[in-house]
Amino acid sequence: MLQFLANAQQEFINSIRIAIAIVMIWIGGLKAFQYEADGIVPFVANSPLMSFFYSKEAPEYKEYKNLEGQEINKNIAWHQENGTYVFAIGLGIVIVGIGFMNLLGIYFNKIGLIAGLLTFGMSLVTLSFLITTPEVYVPNLGGDFQTINHGFPFLSAGGRLVIKDIIMMAAGLIAASDSARRILNKKVQNKN
Repeated sequence: MLQFLANAQQEFINSIRIAIAIVMIWIGGLKAFQYEADGIVPFVANSPLMSFFYSKEAPEYKEYKNLEGQEINKNIAWHQENGTYVFAIGLGIVIVGIGFMNLLGIYFNKIGLIAGLLTFGMSLVTLSFLITTPEVYVPNLGGDFQTINHGFPFLSAGGRLVIKDIIMMAAGLIAASDSARRILNKKVQNKN
């Protein structure tokens, strides 16, 4: 068993590339749908790296939230004016592209290197939402059952979604490292 695991490292690294591709292509593709575009608004609107993509400033979006599956015309009109849907489609195209590049990285080392680094970079941006987006932590709801279980470190559903990008960040580095190793090995072979 140990020998098999040791000898299968390259296949496992390629499975990381496939896993990255599945997640990126699926999530990126969903950005074309209204519910997913609405869902990323708190992250984008509060991000100093991304908020300029929207025409409205945070926290105005809070008045125009659509719950998943909801289609309130007034809210949709606000999001259209905000640029929510145009931005989400553009972001989705980028994410899908990175996903396909990770698949190509199985066969093309330079593309794999770039894809791994882009995956790492995208994950860093996503993880920055843990600092910039208030909705990633459980809010203080007050009331009769006021609890101390709010704020940092108590992650909301959005926060739990974001924190998982630590895995994507590490996977991107593994894929980039493998591609870099293969590029260097090829250079050594060409010299000999």
